[in-house]
Amino acid sequence: MDRIYKCAPLPFMGQKRYFLRTFIEVLEQAVGEIDTVVDLFGGSGLLSHTAKRVLPGCRVVYNDFDRYVDRLAAVEQTNGILRAIKECLTGVEPNKRLSDRQCADVLDIVHDYEKQNGYADILTIGRSVLFSGKWAKSLDELRRHTMYNRVHSGDYRTDGYLDGLEVVHLDYQDLFDLHRDNPRVLFLMDPPYLTTECGMYENYWKLTDYLNVLRLLKGTKYVYFTSDKSQIVELCQWLADEYREAAPMWGAEIRQRTNTLNYQAKFNDMMITRL
Repeated sequence: MDRIYKCAPLPFMGQKRYFLRTFIEVLEQAVGEIDTVVDLFGGSGLLSHTAKRVLPGCRVVYNDFDRYVDRLAAVEQTNGILRAIKECLTGVEPNKRLSDRQCADVLDIVHDYEKQNGYADILTIGRSVLFSGKWAKSLDELRRHTMYNRVHSGDYRTDGYLDGLEVVHLDYQDLFDLHRDNPRVLFLMDPPYLTTECGMYENYWKLTDYLNVLRLLKGTKYVYFTSDKSQIVELCQWLADEYREAAPMWGAEIRQRTNTLNYQAKFNDMMITRL
């Protein structure tokens, strides 16, 4: 458990690497006050990984709803696919758009590996042939994208990333119920952002789900992530004006950082904490 990852070892949409330094500061404030960390919306597991390294004596539960562990387990196969793609694209300039023939060759490589092994980590492979900001979850989706030579330099490494973590695959509410009676638990809550990509939750994650998460904040220690695009904070401020201490996020501390999408578009990521 010696290696500390500063970002998720395999690509993941929405990982909290830019908040890690501030997150670590919050964890250090909680030393002696908590004995368990429960990552309700585990995502890439980066928050859980960091919590275990900062608080090695704490129990850390990583809720891998997105089945990130499957991608970690297939890393050697993924590296093999990417090496084959890199060899196929020998002589192609970095970031150059691929021809139809080159795209077909890349897709054939991925298809052959997927057929042989029954699985291919399309999300990771896609990051090596798609323009920045583009994602594909399946081979069919990958076929529909314009491709570029952006093959990852070197192999992906995942060794030790999950060391010390308890990995579960549960609905966040069921996992919360298992730990809600422990006064020394810290809940990490990074639900899908309202108005943004919802990942594995996209088939059922609605406004009521965001509001239901707010119920978990009452009387608990938490680190909650959102953005100003969701307007959840504005809602909670209105509730605080109306209902004072009964409102979600009452007494919490808000930290934020600005993300720049392009020269015209910016938004603020927020980390809201109460210990």
